[in-house]
Amino acid sequence: MTERQLSVVTDGFTYLEGPRWHDGRLWFVDFYTFTVNAVNPDGSVEQIAVVPEQPSGLGWLPDGRMLVVSMKDRKVLRQETDGSLVEHADIWDLCGGHANDMVVAENGQAYVGNFGFDMMAGADHELTTIVLVNTDGSAKVVADGLSFPNGMVISPDGGTLLVNELFGNKISAFDILPDGTLGARRDWASFGDLGDEASVEKRLAQASIVPDGLTMDAEGAVWIADCVNQRAARIAEGGEILDTVSTAPEGVFAVALGGNDGKTLFLCVAPDFDEKARSNAREGRMLATKVDVPHAGRP
Repeated sequence: MTERQLSVVTDGFTYLEGPRWHDGRLWFVDFYTFTVNAVNPDGSVEQIAVVPEQPSGLGWLPDGRMLVVSMKDRKVLRQETDGSLVEHADIWDLCGGHANDMVVAENGQAYVGNFGFDMMAGADHELTTIVLVNTDGSAKVVADGLSFPNGMVISPDGGTLLVNELFGNKISAFDILPDGTLGARRDWASFGDLGDEASVEKRLAQASIVPDGLTMDAEGAVWIADCVNQRAARIAEGGEILDTVSTAPEGVFAVALGGNDGKTLFLCVAPDFDEKARSNAREGRMLATKVDVPHAGRP
């Protein structure tokens, strides 16, 4: 582990997710104030939108309009040029739980993961889907059998989708076919099969990594938010851990590479991911540190 200086970008939020470097600013969502925000160059924070059913993944269409996942009603919303939010896609019937993170391809097609079960209520673990949302708002399942598909990135050539399986102890990969659908799932980095264990607590105890957010660098490695282990980890294809950044005693739940040179690693941290605790406090923070290899791919 390389010792790095961590700085505070902004704080006083509930639970930050979905960090993206876009148009020279850092964008993120705050779950329990229901807001989409952007950090200006002077450090001030601008509120971009309010998503009453809880925002998550962010992305942009080729024409610059923003897409944002609305978690609890399982929709993807689109922000029009006048700032209003409209329904882009309703994916309720295609998800097994709250809609969650999202990556938007260069052509505007979006890949959306979901919880698969009612995690916050303590339900048993269930496998679930990835949904493809086309630019016209039509949607369909393009992968199934994933363990809480969460952070996602698309390789710089647009040909591969990487997906963190939060309770699966692995990062999975799919070839992106010409129509945007996905080929067969394959292991990109696996740390051991957890089988069909239904208890989330037992799955966490058996896992070496618990990969939440995801970002790719120009050497083809990824940084993950290894949330339970209170670290960001840089991982190569095949599973070698190349570097780590500790956020202890806080957990880290999402990461992004950005800054003007792409070498700033942004980290969304909080004491835990408990919905009641986070919604009743203002302990969510955005931290940052410098790394050696710049951002690549999408987002």
